Amino acid sequence: MNNKTLSAAEKESLLDILEARFEQYPNRHQGLEWSTIQAKLEANPEKLWSLNEMENTGGEPDVVGYDKTTDEYIFFDCAPESPKGRRSICYDLEGLESRKEFKPEHNAMDMAAAMGVEMLTEEQSRELQRLGKFDTKTSSWIQTPDAIRKHGGALFSDRRYDHVFVYHNGASSYYAARAFRGSLRVG
Repeated sequence: MNNKTLSAAEKESLLDILEARFEQYPNRHQGLEWSTIQAKLEANPEKLWSLNEMENTGGEPDVVGYDKTTDEYIFFDCAPESPKGRRSICYDLEGLESRKEFKPEHNAMDMAAAMGVEMLTEEQSRELQRLGKFDTKTSSWIQTPDAIRKHGGALFSDRRYDHVFVYHNGASSYYAARAFRGSLRVG
């Protein structure tokens, strides 16, 4: 049995939540029609499952774009602050395993993969910040280039003083106010 599917009731509930959010924040997806997006979602049960995982961990996913080249709708976590159900995690497994004590339960990269999403890149994080003010009290891990990661570092992003900042920490660090934001493409 495929565990990456939702029951009919879960699917209906999630679609209702996504539609309400779509209507509440029209600035995030100008020119896009919900009925077309819903049809794509209904044709992709695993993508619906991933969106449900985003929702259940506090991400508040919403449509933020459409890629004409690939005919895919793009969802980002749009919760005002970094998703609560993903906080206090190291950047990746290597960072987690390098901790000598006080290891958190999870790491961002593996959680994202298990959810079927990708962590936002620096560019995507900046795109999100153009749609509103996010992470004004929290921060979010973002995909880190190998050249930085090989030295033990990882990047995060936040918004302070009405500016978007990208900075670094050791990949093994974790904070109660840092999680990650996911991206999902639905075609």
